[in-house]
Amino acid sequence: MLIRKSPDIPSSEITPKADYLSRRTFMTGIAATGVTALTAGRVTRWGGTVHAAEKLQTVKSPLSLKGETLTSLQDITHYNNFYEFGTDKGDPARNAGAMHTRPWTVQVTGLVKKKKTVDIDTLLKLKPMEERIYRFRCVEAWSMVVPWAGYSLSEFIKQCDPQPGAKYVQFLSLADRKQMPQINESGIHFPYSEGLRMDEAMHPLTLLTFGLYGETLPNQDGAPVRVIVPWKYGFKSAKSIVEIRFTDKEPPTTWNMMASNEYGFYSNVNPNVDHPRWSQKTERRIGASLFKQRQPTLMFNGYGDQVASLYKGMDLKKYF
Repeated sequence: MLIRKSPDIPSSEITPKADYLSRRTFMTGIAATGVTALTAGRVTRWGGTVHAAEKLQTVKSPLSLKGETLTSLQDITHYNNFYEFGTDKGDPARNAGAMHTRPWTVQVTGLVKKKKTVDIDTLLKLKPMEERIYRFRCVEAWSMVVPWAGYSLSEFIKQCDPQPGAKYVQFLSLADRKQMPQINESGIHFPYSEGLRMDEAMHPLTLLTFGLYGETLPNQDGAPVRVIVPWKYGFKSAKSIVEIRFTDKEPPTTWNMMASNEYGFYSNVNPNVDHPRWSQKTERRIGASLFKQRQPTLMFNGYGDQVASLYKGMDLKKYF
């Protein structure tokens, strides 16, 4: 028997990765947590009922990474930061099932020619879905490789018709204490807020994201819609978005407000700028074999060829 010595050890190090990719094993795991599986496939609990994840029709994207081993679905869905559902890595998987993702709307506000409210089903049908395999790097110095599904955020921004004075895009997440009672335990000011400069938001790599592993997002991974900005630390990729606001000034962001000396507005992955409490020079790849877990951190998470020009002339130690 292998005994866990730390709660941070990912589950794929205890049970072989192939087992977690088995549909039968995964469904058995769900049943063990008290959720009855009425249909095949991943399930989430909505107000006492069980809803099967929906398959997404996707095409392969030329922007996908090649030659990387995907992180297992089990690890992606059970090793999460989502403080609205608790501060431990396993809390979101245990608690996020209470969140209702239908009906769901996203408000478009701020410096746009016409404010509007968009239904999630309209967003899902706006553009063809792509599967994009991206590295995902957390500021806590761990990483994953995830097959996300969505389309470039720029496609939606064009539909929003922002005014010429709009220089930034702010994302606000759901903050419902009835569905998220753990909010009161986190010590963070909610709703969660994140933001990008307009050119960052319009970059083709920035993904408006609706799914992973070919199905709609699990609640704990930011259902039903989030953003993924693969060259930035994970907390920049806002989850469960309910409002997108266009502004002429740098918007306040949650972690920057909490500790501006630790979490800069830009938060680009940079091995040369350490977090005040730990190094960023290496990272731990969740689910990798023991000998491949510790890896060197890549500048811009390896996307430098595509995004470094966005920051030409900037002091990246000052604008971290």
